[in-house]
Amino acid sequence: MSEADAAAAPRAITNRRLLAVALPIVVSNATVPILGAVDTGVVGQLGEAAPIGAVGVGAVILTAIYWIFGFLRMGTVGLTSQAFGRGDRPEADAMLSRALMVALTAGAGLILLQVPIFAGAFLIAPASEEVETLAQGYLGIRVFSAPAAISIYGITGWLIAAERTRAVLVIQLWMNGLNIALDLIFVLGMGWGVSGVATATFLSEWSGLALGLWLCRDAFRGGHWRDVARVFDRVRLKRMASVNTDILIRSVLLQAVFVSFLFLGSDLGDVPLAANQILLQFLYVTSYALDGFAFAAETLVGQAFGRARRDLVRRASVLSGAWSAGAAAVLAAAFALLGGMVIDTMTTSEAVREAAHTYLPWMVLAPLVGAASWALDGIFIGATATRDMRNMMVISVAGYFAAVAVLLPTLGNHGLWLALMVSFTLRGLTLGVRYPALEERAG
Repeated sequence: MSEADAAAAPRAITNRRLLAVALPIVVSNATVPILGAVDTGVVGQLGEAAPIGAVGVGAVILTAIYWIFGFLRMGTVGLTSQAFGRGDRPEADAMLSRALMVALTAGAGLILLQVPIFAGAFLIAPASEEVETLAQGYLGIRVFSAPAAISIYGITGWLIAAERTRAVLVIQLWMNGLNIALDLIFVLGMGWGVSGVATATFLSEWSGLALGLWLCRDAFRGGHWRDVARVFDRVRLKRMASVNTDILIRSVLLQAVFVSFLFLGSDLGDVPLAANQILLQFLYVTSYALDGFAFAAETLVGQAFGRARRDLVRRASVLSGAWSAGAAAVLAAAFALLGGMVIDTMTTSEAVREAAHTYLPWMVLAPLVGAASWALDGIFIGATATRDMRNMMVISVAGYFAAVAVLLPTLGNHGLWLALMVSFTLRGLTLGVRYPALEERAG
C-alpha cells in the first residue's frame, strides 16, 4: 500500500489526526507571510515609502490573479479527498493530471496577456507615478513564473487530500527559504532593489514546482495519471468544471475585496498605503495560520463525504472549528503584545511606523472576527458545497462595499479596516446558516 493510500484508509477522526494534518500546514503557511515581511523589510531599509508601496502593489496584483486560480488547490482537495474516501485511487491520480494541465495552460495565458492585464490593473490603481513605475518592473519579472506558481496550487491540493501535509511543508520551506536568501543577496548585497525581490521570487517558484512534482512521484508510478480515457472523462470533467467555476467566482469576489482595499488605501497617500501593506502581513499570518485547520477540515470532511458518513462530517467540523477558535485567540494576543515591535523592525520610515501603530488594533480584532469564516470555508470545500460558498461570498462582498461607501468618507482608513471586518463577519454568519443543509447531504 502506498503512502497516500495508507493515509486515506478508514480510521477515526481524532484531535491527533487533525493536528497531524493541520500543524505542518500552519508551519508551512507561516513562512509565507514571513517571506512577505522580508520582501517588505528589505526594501524598507532603503528608507523610502515608494519601494514598499511598489512591492505591496505588485505583490497584491499578482497574488490576486494567482488566487483566482486558487480553485485548483481547493477543488483538487475536495474532489481528491472524496476519491480517497471512496477508495478510488485511479481517480485521485487522474485529478492531479487535470489540475496540472489547467495550471500550465493558465500560466501560459497570463504570460501572453500580461500587457493588457497589468495595464488594466494600473488603470484602477491610483498610486503615485514612482510607485507605479517600480511596480511595473516587479510584475514584468514575476509573471514569467506564473505556470509554476499556479501548478503548485494543484500539487498542494493533491498532497493535502492524501494527508501528506509534511510534503507541503517541505515545498514551502524550500521555496520561502530560497526566496529569503536570494532577497538578501539581490537587494541588500547587490543593490537590485525592487527588481531583486521579483527575481528572487521567480527563481524560488520554478524550483518549488520541480520539488513538488518529485514529491508527487507516487501518483506517477501507476498509469492512472496518463489514462487518457479517465483523465478526459466527460462526466468527471463536468463535475470538476462545476466545482471549480463556483470556487473561481468565489475567489474573484474575495480578491476584489482585498485588491479594492489596497487601492482605496493608496488613494489616501503613500504613507497610509505603506502602513496598510505592513499591517496586511499580520492579516496574512492570521489567514495562513487558520488555514491550517481549515485544510484539515477539507481533507477529513472530504473523505467523510466520500464514505457517506454524516457522523464523521460533524466530528471533523466540530474539531476543526474548535482548534480554529483557539488559534485565533492566541494570534490576537500575540498581535496585541508584539505587533508594535514587529512594525518597527519592518521599516525605518517614522511616518510609516506612526501610521501602522495607529491602525494596529484592527489586526488584534481580525483573527477573532474571521475565525468562523476560515473554518467554514474548509468544511464547505471538503464537501464540495461550492455553490453555497459562491452565494454566501456574494452577500459578504456586497456588505463590504456597502460598508466602504458609508464608512470610508467619514472614518478614512479606520473605516476601510472596519469594512473589511464586516466582510469577515458576514461570511462566517452566512456559511453557518447553510451548514445544516451541508450535513444533510453527507448521507
